[in-house]
Amino acid sequence: MSKKVIVFGGAGFIGSYVVEELLRRKYEVIAADIKYSKYIPKEIFEKCDILDTERVNELVSKVDIVYNFAGYANLDDAITDPVTTVKLNVLGNLNILEAARQNEIERFIYASSAYAMSDKGSFYGISKLTSEKLVEEYCKKFGLKFTIIRYGSVYGDRDFYNNYIYNLLKKAYETEKIEHSGDGEEIRDYIHVEDVAKLSVDIIEDEKLINEHLIFTGYERMKRKELFEMIKEMMGGNIKIILKKDGYHNHYKYTPYSFTPKRSKKLIANPHIDMGQGLLDCLNDIERNKNG
Repeated sequence: MSKKVIVFGGAGFIGSYVVEELLRRKYEVIAADIKYSKYIPKEIFEKCDILDTERVNELVSKVDIVYNFAGYANLDDAITDPVTTVKLNVLGNLNILEAARQNEIERFIYASSAYAMSDKGSFYGISKLTSEKLVEEYCKKFGLKFTIIRYGSVYGDRDFYNNYIYNLLKKAYETEKIEHSGDGEEIRDYIHVEDVAKLSVDIIEDEKLINEHLIFTGYERMKRKELFEMIKEMMGGNIKIILKKDGYHNHYKYTPYSFTPKRSKKLIANPHIDMGQGLLDCLNDIERNKNG
């Protein structure tokens, strides 16, 4: 008999791919979110506000495993709205944790961020680190088994607000310009979201990863300006790159490791989706959407 899994934030960017991977592996899945997206089957969607404790508990009571991808996922939005950030990322996560405890679920998977380890993450990083500590405490006090995943620079070929590279390509396609607030020297390890989804499901099938902190990153380590030049070349060389150097202070430059609350195991997808192929997939989706 297959396990029953709920993915809070299951209609979002990473969540929708995790839902897809869970279904591919024959899990019974509920995709819970505040609104539906076209990337998940309608028959598994359940509308849910994670601040609604009764609704959260109702859905968690039906499953064995819980993923939480819900809440604010954009650092810049979190900076401008700290109250909502804390409500969704901390209190919302606490509601799901409490439901998981009451219903004695097998594993709680929390989607954190590399910014939980950084002093550059402002309210977003604070909210993620706070929720990590809550997850750990539920394990200590109530025996709730968990895995915390700190996601790095994830990209993919679906049109989501927090899909940075897709949106970068879309704007370049429409305006023939790439504008960046930093100096382009920032370094990121890019990983395709399909690889992330596979790793995210692998962990519930591996008991060695119970009560572990993981960081998901990729092989594609490059400077932002190298990414921009790569895009420019792929799009025929007609893209103007503008480096403003005036507003990237809340993002880390070379590494998120300002401090380390817990030692993390780094998991890298193998085989992985090549960066060039991933960018082409994004561009093809942008072209289809324009003509469709």
